[in-house]
Amino acid sequence: MRGFKKYLLIEFKLFQREPEALFFTLIFPLILLFVFGSIYGNQPTPFFGGRGSVDVSVPAYISIIICITGFMNIPLSVANEREKGILKRLRATPIQPQTILTGWITMYFVVTMLGALLLIGAGKIFYNLRFDGNVLNFFIAFTLSTISFLSLGFMIASIAPTGRTASIMGTIIFFPMMFLSGATFPLQMMPETVLQISRLLPMTYMVQLLQGIWFGELWVDHLKEVIILAGILLVSALIAAKTFRWE
Repeated sequence: MRGFKKYLLIEFKLFQREPEALFFTLIFPLILLFVFGSIYGNQPTPFFGGRGSVDVSVPAYISIIICITGFMNIPLSVANEREKGILKRLRATPIQPQTILTGWITMYFVVTMLGALLLIGAGKIFYNLRFDGNVLNFFIAFTLSTISFLSLGFMIASIAPTGRTASIMGTIIFFPMMFLSGATFPLQMMPETVLQISRLLPMTYMVQLLQGIWFGELWVDHLKEVIILAGILLVSALIAAKTFRWE
């Protein structure tokens, strides 16, 4: 436990030295909130089922934070540490590999949750954000979504030979999903062609799950999303375990 705490502290310090990761995880979602919140406000509208634009957008923006962590932060960080020989040296220390993995997951989960809390706090303070769900249920949905996309990030980091390649792969995957999954613009506004594409994107199911639980809908209404996210977690974790390289 002592070794885990020290390693976790080291990872937090390393993360703080990455200004791009801090910006996209903590600041970029707030920019989206304030830009679109200032345009549309948060007045209830029939278009959103009696909810405001911010009420609908905040859980979707939380999915963006999760995706940024999974597709941009983790692949780049892990691949860079491998490229610089840090992973090789860590493996030679008394720290167990599972301790290192747990430290990564814990650190990125906490950072992702911090970004989500900042977003929710800003929405509540500036736009009277409404939450109709159950806090525990939403935390469970958030945890499932986050762990699933963290596993995708580790899979990319395991496959990518260099930090640059990992960054390119994560960026290519992330930005189309952000715009086509309903995270940035509601799917209700999309043409049928885009809707067909969105059904192929894992982020779409995360957005639908987080929004549904945020609105107070039942788990039984989102079994499809839960199964898909659990499947993503299982498959990507298995691939990452098989392909992960320390050097």
